[in-house]
Amino acid sequence: IPLIIIRDKEKKIRVFHNVCSHRGFKLIDEPCSLKNVLRCPYHSWSYDFDGKLVATPHIGGLNVHETEKFDKSTSGLKEVRSKVWMDIIFININNNELEFDEYIKPLEERWSKFISKEDQNLLKHSKDHGYFSLDVKCNWKFAIENYCESYHLPWIHPELNKVSNISDHYHIQGLPNRFAGQGTNKYNQPVKGKKSFNNFPNWPKDLEKKAEYIALFPNVMIGLHIDHFYIFWLEPKSTNETKEHLMMYYVGEESANGIEFSEMRKHNSTFWKEVMIEDIKAIEGMQEGRNSPVYNGGNFSPIMDNPTHQFHKWVAENLI
Repeated sequence: IPLIIIRDKEKKIRVFHNVCSHRGFKLIDEPCSLKNVLRCPYHSWSYDFDGKLVATPHIGGLNVHETEKFDKSTSGLKEVRSKVWMDIIFININNNELEFDEYIKPLEERWSKFISKEDQNLLKHSKDHGYFSLDVKCNWKFAIENYCESYHLPWIHPELNKVSNISDHYHIQGLPNRFAGQGTNKYNQPVKGKKSFNNFPNWPKDLEKKAEYIALFPNVMIGLHIDHFYIFWLEPKSTNETKEHLMMYYVGEESANGIEFSEMRKHNSTFWKEVMIEDIKAIEGMQEGRNSPVYNGGNFSPIMDNPTHQFHKWVAENLI
């Protein structure tokens, strides 16, 4: 579904269906900067940043730009409900009754012991080593399946397993079935000499080694640590192709973009990229293997595969 994401005059994020009410032309085809209106390239019908139709050139004939026979107020852009949370834009295509604040409440309550809503404002995106992407040959759902659990850690991530062993991990179920994932009790902060990234100020001292990795259904994966946070989101390209995007955030502008932390940010980004690259073998292997006519849906471990089972349940209830 083509959508437009814009900032209005008050800097608020707004989302609209990307279609002109005149003849159904796609209004915007690539990222751009807008001055005052969204103008359709086809016949120059224009909309303000609230989605209101403000210009209809020659609608009543040559040089007749308005007519009593057409009420512009009923033909503005159709807005889609949206919410920005932790710098992620969430969009509700169905416009169902559940508000995002209610949807995210179980996760916010879980993480309230680590970071408050005020602490979320401390997150700053790294401009030098804050983004990478990977192209993978698999359906997007395999990436979520894999991210949810730590069962594969010793075999897919042997080096990571030395630092944060599978025995140090625990599984997370975000009932009522909105997220699932895993956590570790042995997170080690990146350190260079005596320098380390700034920490969230209200993170409990006795939980400094904890980190949690959540798949927020359907296609967003997030990692929360005492000193950094990442968003790992999936862009489905086809039934067997996905583009993975990872964006990295730190606590405060100094850690996120200060020169003295540049090498540490590079190291941290490289570390996570290597982990994600290691996962490609697993998720592409599932894509190929499940094409087999003898695969019958698999067999879950009731302990080790629980988060993945939660995701399968979500897919069955919402996508099938």
